[in-house]
Amino acid sequence: MRIAIEGCGHGTLHAIYASVKATCQIRGWDGVDLLIIGGDFQAVRNSFDLNAMSVPAKYRAIGDFHEYYSGARVAHYLTLFVGGNHEASNHLWELYYGGWVAPNIYYLGAANVVNLGPLRIAGLSGIWKAHDFKKPHFERLPYRPDQVKSIYHVRELDTRKLLQLRTQVDIGISHDWPKGIEWKGNWEQLFRFKPHFVADAKSGRLGSLAAKDVMDRLRPKWWFAAHLHCKFSAVIQHGQHAPTEPLGDASQGEPSHDTGDLHDTNEIDLETDKTQSSKEEMIDSSMGLHNNDEIDLDIDDEASEDLAVPVNSDNLSPPTVETPMDADVVPSDLREQLPASFARPTPTSEARLPYPEAIMNRTTHFLALDKCLPQRRFLQLLEIDPISNSSSAISSTPYRFTYDKEWLAITRAFASVSPLTSPVPHNQGEAYYRSLIEAEEAWVEENVIKTGKFDIPKNFQITAPTYDPSVGLHPKDHPMEYTNPQTAAFCRMLGITNFFDASEEQREARRVNGPPVASDGGRGGGGRGRGRGFRSRGGGGSGGRARGNRHM
Repeated sequence: MRIAIEGCGHGTLHAIYASVKATCQIRGWDGVDLLIIGGDFQAVRNSFDLNAMSVPAKYRAIGDFHEYYSGARVAHYLTLFVGGNHEASNHLWELYYGGWVAPNIYYLGAANVVNLGPLRIAGLSGIWKAHDFKKPHFERLPYRPDQVKSIYHVRELDTRKLLQLRTQVDIGISHDWPKGIEWKGNWEQLFRFKPHFVADAKSGRLGSLAAKDVMDRLRPKWWFAAHLHCKFSAVIQHGQHAPTEPLGDASQGEPSHDTGDLHDTNEIDLETDKTQSSKEEMIDSSMGLHNNDEIDLDIDDEASEDLAVPVNSDNLSPPTVETPMDADVVPSDLREQLPASFARPTPTSEARLPYPEAIMNRTTHFLALDKCLPQRRFLQLLEIDPISNSSSAISSTPYRFTYDKEWLAITRAFASVSPLTSPVPHNQGEAYYRSLIEAEEAWVEENVIKTGKFDIPKNFQITAPTYDPSVGLHPKDHPMEYTNPQTAAFCRMLGITNFFDASEEQREARRVNGPPVASDGGRGGGGRGRGRGFRSRGGGGSGGRARGNRHM
């Protein structure tokens, strides 16, 4: 299967599609079966959506997407993307379970697994921030300024669902790099190119622990990411796997950058890409949209980093042990002097299962790419041979774009718990969830597959009004919240509650009250102020009653 991989989108769809077309012509290809964009897609429908996107006001731009949303243009290739940290987060919120943001452009949701013909693809949206990880998706319009940032942080409940998968996937996608991946490739050259990465890499703060745990669990043949605005490749050899641990509790093992014996003909080298001709590299570097006022938003918004200094790679080496994110920073002698209320809670025993025999792959090829700008390495074309046993595996084109049976079962098993409100239920362990998921797989077989509902419907509908240039780029009002008909239809198909629906009265009350008062970030609600924006015109309804387990 022929696919194109692009790093951060940053709203430059015209240039991305033109680059794919030009590179295909150099390869002698008539196109690609799939384009994957690694986040920061910026599905901005109108000026009001910009108020929900984390970007400094002076760098706001409406981008290209609104033309695809309105129907003025149609995407040249089937396009899948995960969410990053510069998104119209209110728009993506409508499609928590995944869905079309425009014809032929599909958002994978907070977490998802889908199939394109024989190719099985898993995705995890957002970036890692430990302080928000175990919270619900509490952000609800109108947002406080801090919620415009917290809304795109990865959540444990979504990650927990991906960690229940017990069968092989071909491709994993995240915006953030999996934690420690920098030590699995040419880290010396990476640090020369990005010297401000050194401190975070050495301290174990670079990358996403959630993405690492999902990658280690799923072991896809390929893992694609973006976020850090450079091209970087690595090879991960998966060893004997221990029983599944709760996320973040397990030791992370010893990193290694020695890939000399792991060469693959499809591996992309950071310095010299030997799989591309010079003409193709020229297209890759030059077709991007020029921006004289470029700012590295990921660094500017999200990290407090050391000033860039010259790096002598001779003085660097991978850490012998990666530091777990929850490492104890309080010495034991001091901890003993604290009152009993400060004692650590007694760990609960969680039933665990052996590592799934159906996940057989032992080598993952990692590739991160840059954003679409001149002289950047943002695009890669690949021919991929699937290794999964996808239930929709059909060799003829056009490939079927379908749901995933196991993922639908996992979704139902967790569906009685709202991802929006506290408290997030305790992780009860893989063995506990396994019997629930197996029962739901039987339900999916009878009620989705056998009834002809397994193909992902092409049911895009416009919800928010389309772009009006007369509004300008800095409207004062918050965007409106909409019930997306795709989410409503998905929930009806699975017989689960649509927690992303609300009445006009409920939404109006939130608009009148304004952004919630800052608290611990667990619930949202309350507060003063006002925000009007557009009035809702989406449709859909509540979707159905919750099914599945009551104690997730």
